[in-house]
Amino acid sequence: MKDSPSDLCPLCGGQKLPGKVTFTADLGTSLVVVRRVDATVCSQCGEEWIDEATALRLEKVVSEARAQHREVDVTAFA
Repeated sequence: MKDSPSDLCPLCGGQKLPGKVTFTADLGTSLVVVRRVDATVCSQCGEEWIDEATALRLEKVVSEARAQHREVDVTAFA
């Protein structure tokens, strides 16, 4: 069965597969690291894509860290 264009990485043509990634946000005065985030990852070049719902949850994590003035915040994505 041939892969559909949406299953292929637009950068290298590798196969896009479900995986886990580490998301980081450098806020200038602080750093937020979120581990084990669900994403789509290219099996060939490693490029990562995060869906909209996950991105919205990550924005909330970053906003909470910023509001609490944390210099470094490392958490696992639940």
